[in-house]
Amino acid sequence: MFSLLVIIRNPAITQLGSEQMARTQKNKATSNHLGLLKARLAKMRRELITPKGGSGGGTGEGFDVAKTGDARIGFVGFPSVGKSTLLSNLAGVYSEVAAYEFTTLTTVPGVIRYKGAKIQLLDLPGIIEGAKDGKGRGRQVIAVARTCNLILIVLDVLKPLGHKKLIEHELEGFGIRLNKQPPNIGFKKKDKGGINFTVTCPQSELDGDAVKSILAEYKIHNADITLRSDSTADDLIDVVEGNRVYIPCIYVLNKIDQISIEELDIIYKVPHCVPISAHSRWNFDDLLEKMWDYLHLVRIYTKPKGQLPDYTSPVVLPTEHTAVEDFCLKIHKSLLKELKYALVWGASVKHNPQKVGKDHVMEDEDVIQLVKK
Repeated sequence: MFSLLVIIRNPAITQLGSEQMARTQKNKATSNHLGLLKARLAKMRRELITPKGGSGGGTGEGFDVAKTGDARIGFVGFPSVGKSTLLSNLAGVYSEVAAYEFTTLTTVPGVIRYKGAKIQLLDLPGIIEGAKDGKGRGRQVIAVARTCNLILIVLDVLKPLGHKKLIEHELEGFGIRLNKQPPNIGFKKKDKGGINFTVTCPQSELDGDAVKSILAEYKIHNADITLRSDSTADDLIDVVEGNRVYIPCIYVLNKIDQISIEELDIIYKVPHCVPISAHSRWNFDDLLEKMWDYLHLVRIYTKPKGQLPDYTSPVVLPTEHTAVEDFCLKIHKSLLKELKYALVWGASVKHNPQKVGKDHVMEDEDVIQLVKK
């Protein structure tokens, strides 16, 4: 017990736990032990990165940036990979640029307008290895990254793979899951009845004993668990922890002006990657289009009665919230109380215009006219 307490208060927690897992042979007999170690490690890491109550201090100067616009994109990367240059050339915002490391020390916000949407860009200070364990200002950087709708990991094209793995490891350790969907696991705590474990498909890693040992680490002895896909111990831990965020991510490979055409062809085949030159402004169109695709935004145009639709400033909604009710709430919550019905033109209706209620789900570039009571 004493050794565990020592590990909890020591930022070397990740390394110690990882070494112990690396030493354990992976087979069916040891899978329960590995699952238990992973759960213990996740618990300790949460205690490390969660600020202690009443300690004050806040998030630090320049980190608490107000969320504005329709979406927020964070630029994450090691120092001096070209994040500040990219932001300056995309949004016309001056973020201090120099050839030495750690030029940006606070979050620098900028805004671009693309396809009618107002998108906030954040140039986050350079991440250093060990950020998730509180080194440098990494903890605050990753905390801001958790609030983003999309993360751009900016990499130097001459040394991309090493940096990519390190940044992914830091973000994963802080509960950020990149380009992943939440695990298809049903989890519900209850007061009594023990662990009720059901599976709807074959499992390659988890069984009843493994699930019970992981839940016991969290002092959960009564719960309903349903595995609806082939799940791992990490998936179950993510569901039990309940504080994971699932964010789309684009890998921006900068400085392509320093490589050959053949190398560029290979890079283009890598999933979720966009090669650019921030300094020379090469391939920005491709980057902006990919950013738009990954943000999953829907534009709704408004039409005042007796007038033509306003195509200049759409109301922008996330794909999962495009009902007429969501549209009204985006403008003002009082609008929903006054709504009688809406007239909609576009791909979401069978005939134009169609009279719809507040539950009607709209599609990109629909036109709407609200009729009040």
